[in-house]
Amino acid sequence: MTLPTEELKNVIGEARSKWGWFVALGVLLLVFGGIAFGNLFIATVASVYFVGWLMLMAGAIEVIHAFGVKTWGRFFYWLLNGLLYAVAGFFAFYNPLLASAVLTLLLAIALVASGLIRATIGYQNRAEKGSGWIIAGGVVTALAGLLIALQWPVNSLWVLGLFLAIDLVFQGWTYIAFGLGLKNSRA
Repeated sequence: MTLPTEELKNVIGEARSKWGWFVALGVLLLVFGGIAFGNLFIATVASVYFVGWLMLMAGAIEVIHAFGVKTWGRFFYWLLNGLLYAVAGFFAFYNPLLASAVLTLLLAIALVASGLIRATIGYQNRAEKGSGWIIAGGVVTALAGLLIALQWPVNSLWVLGLFLAIDLVFQGWTYIAFGLGLKNSRA
């Protein structure tokens, strides 16, 4: 779906008038990223708590949804699923260090699997221009997952915090660049 030209101009004009907010958000995210880099352990615990809250909320929603289901089989499925989510979320708060170890191992497995899949897809399409980048990206991702897995569980005290810090810094720079780009753009 594309917006009509006039409506698109209005949206862009409104975003352009708010360029300062994008820059301010970017600076704030950079500051948070710097704080996270300053203490990766605290950033790891914060990310575990965030995941825990998400799981608690998802569990509550699924339990509520279970009572709206018409058949007993589906009711118990949704109820059990919601309770498992809630227990996992509670577990993240009860023992964030063990939860960070589990999440770090899952992250390593996901990176290896994702990297291998991307490298395989790139290799299968090696006749296409640019497929080498897909292969290289997949290999780098798989190697990152292997490095995390080889240092596990010791690295589970800082890996999630490092990922959070890197993400905050990149998002910060992205919003700053976007905001400044809006400011300097012409209608």
